[in-house]
Amino acid sequence: MNGASREALAAARERLDALTDSTSVDAGSLADELAAVTALLDREVSLRRVLTDPAQGGEAKAELAQRLLGTQVSGPAADLVAGMVRSRWSQSRDLVDALEELADTADLTAAQKAGKLDDVEDELFRFGRIVSGSIELRAALTDRKATTSAKSELLRGLLGGRAQAATERLVTRLVTAPRGRSLESGLESLSKLAAERRDRMVATVTSAVPLSDVQKQRLGAALAKLYGRSMHLNLDVDPEVIGGIRVQVGDEVINGSLADRIEDASRRLAG
Repeated sequence: MNGASREALAAARERLDALTDSTSVDAGSLADELAAVTALLDREVSLRRVLTDPAQGGEAKAELAQRLLGTQVSGPAADLVAGMVRSRWSQSRDLVDALEELADTADLTAAQKAGKLDDVEDELFRFGRIVSGSIELRAALTDRKATTSAKSELLRGLLGGRAQAATERLVTRLVTAPRGRSLESGLESLSKLAAERRDRMVATVTSAVPLSDVQKQRLGAALAKLYGRSMHLNLDVDPEVIGGIRVQVGDEVINGSLADRIEDASRRLAG
């Protein structure tokens, strides 16, 4: 997003944070409601255009949203959507993308409040590794001919009782309503959102052998100093990794041994 849409999304994020800070608002239920509105506006293109039409007054659009949603979702959800349509959006689709992000963020907030955010981050990462390692599973989850209920049932069999409820909801929404995203990019986006809940960056660490707790702590601390932000480590093991370890932070890839990289990080900080 850019321009007006970026500003509108930033304002919507603040309103969502204010809502979910309230003990009277169930963040998980709010996530479901926002996801339902996302699906509605993704499907009803003409309605989406009306609600983002710059020629229409913000209050008029907000009143329309309240009339349409007031009996379908809770007051907080309707108020949040009404506030979003008051804002200016560069493209009508940006509103739907923003709603989708807020739904995912609400689910992650629910996990954070329950003290399960770390578990959700790890489960999203592990699920991504499972999918990348199974051509058959990926094909089943991305099959356009498969029904939503069939995909949901498959995911219940894979994740039900084995993962946090928030993880199952997030993955199910991604698989059943990808909205043009690949499964891999969708999971990556969810991981980034999860990290942002703690203002952390995500480092994907692939090592030839499992790292010890001490090594993980040293690597996490070195990367945090190097990037100026706390770091969540997604750990994977690949005996064929060159140099003993591979670290990816965003688009940047660092190859080399653990000791060499930590030593290099220290030198860079000192210099």
